[in-house]
Amino acid sequence: MGKWSCTACGYVYDPAEGDTAGGIAPGTAFVDLPEDWVCPNCGLGKENFEPL
Repeated sequence: MGKWSCTACGYVYDPAEGDTAGGIAPGTAFVDLPEDWVCPNCGLGKENFEPL
């Protein structure tokens, strides 16, 4: 499970941490995020992320 970065704002999604504010449990791989999940910083969708 690798980290992914938002190409717009630089937010890094770390699967080990999840997105607890967004209801995503630690240990959730990026590919397993819901399709409607958005960047917690800028609100853009998953298609705006790239692997680190």
